[in-house]
Amino acid sequence: MGAMSDARIGTPSAPWLTERQQQLVRESYAHLEPVADAAASIFYFRLFDLDPSVRALFAADMTAQRRNLMQTLGTIVRGIDRLDLLGPSVAALGRRHAGYGVRAKDYETVEVALLDGLEETLGSIFDAETRAAWAAAYRYLSATMQGFAGDIAGGAPAHAPRAGP
Repeated sequence: MGAMSDARIGTPSAPWLTERQQQLVRESYAHLEPVADAAASIFYFRLFDLDPSVRALFAADMTAQRRNLMQTLGTIVRGIDRLDLLGPSVAALGRRHAGYGVRAKDYETVEVALLDGLEETLGSIFDAETRAAWAAAYRYLSATMQGFAGDIAGGAPAHAPRAGP
């Protein structure tokens, strides 16, 4: 990857989350894993409730989609301290989503659905500090994905990712 790409995906010397935020995301995800399918179902229910128009972007049978969501979250959580190593995956994810027709406003809706779904699934474990950690992680990743989505659309990203939380 070139220097521009490296800047969009973060580096170990420019952490995108504090160590405490990384810990909170990891610990809360550990509680999410045993109920992964239910958590994904709650997320998609909330997403489609917030914006019914995005339902058309998905297949009728959501089984594989729920599994893919949780696998992707797991990969990100496991690599949360080294986003630079996840760069190719994040880039591909951004490009795929652009190809599916995902718009900048959809990323905002997904953030709300994700945070609401995590709160519903995790209950008291998902306190204000944990919510803020997940929000910071999501915002960085969504901005990075949109940056790579802009590559295939030939335009600039809707939001530029920040190096810090």
